[in-house]
Amino acid sequence: MKLTEAHLADLANDSELAEGVGLPSYDRTSLTVGIVHIGVGGFHRAHQAMYVDRLLAAGGAQEWAICGVGVLPGDRRMKKVLAEQDGLYTLALKHADGTWETRVIGSIVDYLFAPDDPEAVIERMAAKATRIVSLTVTEGGYNFSATTGEFDDHSPAVVADLAPGAVPSTTFGLVTEALRRRRDRGLAPFTVMSCDNIEGNGEVARATFTAFARLLDPVLAVWIESKTSFPSSMVDRITPATTAEVIAGISDRYGIEDQWPVAAEPFVQWVLEDDFPLGRPAFEEVGVQVVDDVGPYELMKLRLLNASHQALCYFGWLSGYRLVHEVVQDPLFSRFLVAYMDQEATPTLEPVPGIDLDEYKRTLIERFSNPEIRDTVARLCAESSDRIPTWLLPVIRTNLVSGGPITLSTAVVASWARYAEGSDEQGEPIEIVDALKDTLVPIAQAQRHDPTAFIANRSVFGDLIDDGRFVEEYTAHLHSLHTLGARATLEGLVGECTLGG
Repeated sequence: MKLTEAHLADLANDSELAEGVGLPSYDRTSLTVGIVHIGVGGFHRAHQAMYVDRLLAAGGAQEWAICGVGVLPGDRRMKKVLAEQDGLYTLALKHADGTWETRVIGSIVDYLFAPDDPEAVIERMAAKATRIVSLTVTEGGYNFSATTGEFDDHSPAVVADLAPGAVPSTTFGLVTEALRRRRDRGLAPFTVMSCDNIEGNGEVARATFTAFARLLDPVLAVWIESKTSFPSSMVDRITPATTAEVIAGISDRYGIEDQWPVAAEPFVQWVLEDDFPLGRPAFEEVGVQVVDDVGPYELMKLRLLNASHQALCYFGWLSGYRLVHEVVQDPLFSRFLVAYMDQEATPTLEPVPGIDLDEYKRTLIERFSNPEIRDTVARLCAESSDRIPTWLLPVIRTNLVSGGPITLSTAVVASWARYAEGSDEQGEPIEIVDALKDTLVPIAQAQRHDPTAFIANRSVFGDLIDDGRFVEEYTAHLHSLHTLGARATLEGLVGECTLGG
């Protein structure tokens, strides 16, 4: 049965189905859009949209339904699928024992594709009912340099949006124009809520959006900076890309034809700064931690979970693994991850209220080991030039300043450099997926005769090339990777950790 609004009643009346999958019990036709979300992918649908659905199912949040927005050409498929399914999709939480916890999510009630109709997107955000514009546009979507932190005003898309009379096409252009219209109509600005994996994501959003506004209209920029709220958040749920097996599983288990379901792990976390002048959904009623300061939670997640993903993926790929759970179920890799988290990452963290860090780290190993998620090593290896500077290099920099250990985190950098050469230890090609691929691969290939070629790229590594301790550690690890291979290098590192206590 096709997943559509018209078929929901039929699905509910199927007694066999009703036992296996939850369905929206609320009247979707009575909902009002209060949230416009830019960047509707698997993660948003497994996280924020799921939380709103929980509230709706509990009888609240009727004024907080979601209108999704696609900005990139690749978002056209999402528009098509959600249009055909009336915004509905299935979310399957895959437990390690093979059981699925599945629900049809109904919180997305509209979807707009900006390349086709930017005016509709702008007007939806400018509407009085819209009180939150949220974002999952990836680390690279904020258009800032990872080393300088400055907004890139030379980006072709940004330059085009800044031209006189231009029709906005970027997230920055669309949001800024919507804010301008709200100001001109005497409406308060909506809250801009980043849900991306960036430390201080609210401040990053504030800096980049106001930087764009200053270039476009300095007077408007002053209004945005003084009136608009940009709360920070920490979000967490491992959500692999949807595979054909997931689509088939939804059909086989429940008889539901869903063109783009979402599969995710059972674990979910959202820590949200409480800064919403126009109000917000009662997220705390459905498990969200609403706090005054997200910073400690962000650091914990970025430096333990996210950086650990990078710690396992390059070594894992070079050692022949292709699925994340296979990597972490290997005792050598799990010991390496625990050593990295305990010895190098944890000392860089601030106290995290309400969190047992030892338990959190144990939970991470369990989550990574879940065989049902089938998260791919390749996914974790993608877009490393966005991820490593944000998640791992801060650990190295902090420990360089404090005199703490950097051996394991520097080895991860070396494993990325070896991976970026574009061929594995058997000489088979590696498909490098990275916005800076054309720059990174040639310099990685040059490091066979110039060992510091990769880390000399200051646009990624900043001044780390000037630190003798870092360079010495890095070149030693890279030499080991080239001469002994990934697994032997890891065995040496874990052996040193064990000897060191």
